[in-house]
Amino acid sequence: MKYRVTPLFCRPWTLNGMSPRLIESHYENNYGAALNRLNAVTDELDALDIKTTPAQVVSRLSREQTVLLNSTLLHELYFASLGGDGRTPFEPIASAIARDFGSVERWRREFIALAEALAGDCGWILLSFVPRDGRLINHSASDHAQSIAGGIPIVALDMYEHAYQIEFGANTTAYIAAFMRNIHWEAVQARYADAIKVSPPRQLHQPEFGDLPSISPEEVQEMLNSGQRVQIIDTRPRHYSTRAQDIVEGAVWRDPECIDEWIGTLSKDEPVVTFCVYGFHIGCQSAAALRKAGFDARYMAGGHYAWKAIKGPVKLFE
Repeated sequence: MKYRVTPLFCRPWTLNGMSPRLIESHYENNYGAALNRLNAVTDELDALDIKTTPAQVVSRLSREQTVLLNSTLLHELYFASLGGDGRTPFEPIASAIARDFGSVERWRREFIALAEALAGDCGWILLSFVPRDGRLINHSASDHAQSIAGGIPIVALDMYEHAYQIEFGANTTAYIAAFMRNIHWEAVQARYADAIKVSPPRQLHQPEFGDLPSISPEEVQEMLNSGQRVQIIDTRPRHYSTRAQDIVEGAVWRDPECIDEWIGTLSKDEPVVTFCVYGFHIGCQSAAALRKAGFDARYMAGGHYAWKAIKGPVKLFE
């Protein structure tokens, strides 16, 4: 593949406190160098005979390609983050920032604090949207290879010395302030609008259970912590429970194959949560049977091990 140069997004002569000389040098010498080296490394990788090339050589070139690719992508986003007046975010990005950070001002202070923490060091400060969580997050990267897996950066601040030294010297505070004054919020809003269209990773889907309602381990924990009365039924199969050493605190084990024998011990006035080992079948089948009998029953997604993964309290299985 041949990577092609992306035209400069911002108009350098319009920036407030950042000179055309700084932007031109950054674009030509640093972005350009990364792009050219990326193509060279990619060509080198493509030309390898994978069957005969030592694995260490393939790994070294692949890692270098990843770093260079990230460098070009982040530089392009950096230039695309500049060109506005930086003062007030557009809607709906302003509301999204306020939702996820408490206020635009709090986001701004956190973003600047992360940048100031990298003063004299190298790296990037990013505002990214994470589709899995449906929220924005600030984060720093100490080199070109670090990011949030699945995150979509929409603002990038370059904190490598080449981004500011020829104009600001060691005064990173002034450089950060200049960047903040020049954020192109209209472009940021457009990238945010694109980012929220990206679907999160697909969740477990069990078509055999249709619309059977589930509940997360965190929600069960919140119910218990709030004092809400809930009937928690461990329906791990007997061949598994006989080898189990622990059980969810507050739960009782019931044999899922004998549900007709113990269903009468449950109250229809309190919700019921069933779970099995991993949350696939037995817990779901038990919840379905209870709902059919008129109980407000749900199965706990992820089962016993999801509960343990969130460090939910357990006790010895007696």
